[in-house]
Amino acid sequence: MSLSIIMPMLNEADSLPETLRELCHYDASAELILVDGGSTDDSVALAHQAGVRVLPAPAGRARQMNAGAAAAVGEHLLFLHADTRLPPDADRLIAEALTGHDWGRFDVTITGRHPMLAAIAFMMNLRSRLTGIATGDQAIFVCRSSFEAVGGFPDQPLMEDIELSKRLKRLGPPACLQHKVTTSGRRWEQKGLWRTILLMWRLRFAYWRGASPEQLARAYR
Repeated sequence: MSLSIIMPMLNEADSLPETLRELCHYDASAELILVDGGSTDDSVALAHQAGVRVLPAPAGRARQMNAGAAAAVGEHLLFLHADTRLPPDADRLIAEALTGHDWGRFDVTITGRHPMLAAIAFMMNLRSRLTGIATGDQAIFVCRSSFEAVGGFPDQPLMEDIELSKRLKRLGPPACLQHKVTTSGRRWEQKGLWRTILLMWRLRFAYWRGASPEQLARAYR
């Protein structure tokens, strides 16, 4: 298999069944690895019932994704959040994109009731095109050789996707696919839309100024 889909999870029992149903049609073309960071709900049992491989790993999205990448056999790696849905033919789109790029990401659309979520997704996609920086919500994909060349995800509790993008940019710009993944807007709606926007801007600015990821992770929680 040329593509390995790596999904970190922690207590994702509510969304996992739907996610696995949507991924089942990639069985013949992709390897699926769930990397569990110590779930206390039914996540692991649900994955086993679906016949999906589950790896244990220390909690932390970067550590879990690195563990999944180390165990994967695919030449191409796709890092997928548990609440993110892929577009049709994602495996083909990734294979085509990686013929001319070392790495890439999809555009994103955010589901939810608030009308501003569409504007947030638009700005995320535009910012990514202008800066060459991708977020985990955009389903980052990369050639294994390129991922290994930059040392994988940094061992940090937040902004691991930003730091990986910065490293991969040294190899070349990302393939910015206009095909959209769909991700949940639950955090935006639960925490408050404008409050979350301001928090993320503040955290990104602080990271750019050199604040430690550990300090930023405490503020993010």
